Amino acid sequence: MISIDDIAAFCRRRGFVYPNSEIYGGLAGIFDYGPVGVELKNNIKKEWWKFHVQSREDTVGIDGSIISHPKIWKASGHSDSFEDIMVEDSKTKELFRADLLVEEFLKESMDGKTREELWKLIQQHKIKSHKGNELSKPKGFNLMFSTDVGPKNPIKAYLRPETAQLIFTNFKLITENSRLKLPFGIAQIGKAFRNEIAARNFLFRCREFEQMEIEYFTKPKETKCKFINEVEDYKLKIYSAEMQEKGSPEIEMTIKQALSKKIFKNEWHAYWLATEHKWFISLGINKDNLRIRQHNRKELAHYSSDCWDLEYKFPFGFKEVEGIADRSDYDLKQHIEHSKKDLSLFDDELKQKIVPYVVAEPSLGVDRAFLIFLFEAYEYNKERENVVLKLHPKLSPIKVGIFPLVKNKPQIVKKAREVYDFLKNEFVCDYDDSGSIGRRYSRQDEIGTFLGCTIDFETLKDKSVTLRDRDTTKQIRVKIDELKEIIKKLINEEIKFEKAGKLIK
Repeated sequence: MISIDDIAAFCRRRGFVYPNSEIYGGLAGIFDYGPVGVELKNNIKKEWWKFHVQSREDTVGIDGSIISHPKIWKASGHSDSFEDIMVEDSKTKELFRADLLVEEFLKESMDGKTREELWKLIQQHKIKSHKGNELSKPKGFNLMFSTDVGPKNPIKAYLRPETAQLIFTNFKLITENSRLKLPFGIAQIGKAFRNEIAARNFLFRCREFEQMEIEYFTKPKETKCKFINEVEDYKLKIYSAEMQEKGSPEIEMTIKQALSKKIFKNEWHAYWLATEHKWFISLGINKDNLRIRQHNRKELAHYSSDCWDLEYKFPFGFKEVEGIADRSDYDLKQHIEHSKKDLSLFDDELKQKIVPYVVAEPSLGVDRAFLIFLFEAYEYNKERENVVLKLHPKLSPIKVGIFPLVKNKPQIVKKAREVYDFLKNEFVCDYDDSGSIGRRYSRQDEIGTFLGCTIDFETLKDKSVTLRDRDTTKQIRVKIDELKEIIKKLINEEIKFEKAGKLIK
């Protein structure tokens, strides 16, 4: 697998991701998405929203603000306890995130370790900074960015560190406007900000990032899932807290088997873990590179009774891509207490008001998803001597590259422009007439363009074009007036490429 540094260099070179403020020396942990990067990122969000919101009757979406009243963060606990543990180089004064530094030294997970436990390990193993200097005693650092709101007597506010809280504060309005009945989900895609002590590993740990998140509400303590039969036979790699404590490896099993062994506390959690896993698989991620890992008791957030991470096998090991927590009624009750507003719902069966539980909170980082789709798709093809980015066609930044075979023949150029104009309102296309046709194919392969469409001398006679498949380099002839329908079917994997037209031997 390509290294994280190499993928970062590739992203910069090919217009996927740029270091922020690079001409002024950069700003760590903050990145800008380039021309093809923004298309890929938008496609990821589009597919997530379509799968999780538009295709479900039980889920609606919102788009909350980045800056909110500071009392929200007091109620949620972020103002008082949203922190990481840091240590300082005694000579250079450089700061490090303590758990990551110890983890790097001992080559084992430090998830859930307290300040005291980390300090004991630092002393016991004589761990020093990267410069070889002594480290300070660990201390907490609040990760929220603060800002002032208003010109006179400004209110101290914060850039949101997560997207979830706006779902809770708007909960009553959303349920009234959408006439939602339990169980239901409320989804959101948006920016979040965390002042990371050690922003590193490219897009994996950023200070500004984007989340795709659902709060899924049920009646209190409801463990039976109405959709469980959809995923009972679904297989995934499971790494429970008990397996971790015993030093056992993860085990592949079905959801039904895991439930029978009481690995999951409720069916809803199992359902959402399988559903999120399936979403990644449907867009080209190899199931061998995914597993679900349960948090041990020390890792659990104060509001959570159970939490699992969907992890991907990065070059630096299995790491979290998506967290799925059981938040119970913690958040709604906190906001009820602090705001003195009624956020409960009336239950027709119980004939009383209830405070719903968040039985599962699938929370996925867009930037981390972007990263794993790149890792999964990246391949250096020795035969072609170029990178081929084998993205799922739904995610491909550019769906069709339009190529006139030569650019010095007006009839061919005119026809190529006609084809481009014919397709551009349906698909993201790129018109490219620079260099040899082989060089153009190679250039498009590197950015993951799904299909190449070449207009040649035969096109002028038979009104057909040559379509080229990125992954196999196979070519077919297709009538121009059939192009839209065929491209749609190929993107949606409704037909095989070889059956979409006349195969060129």
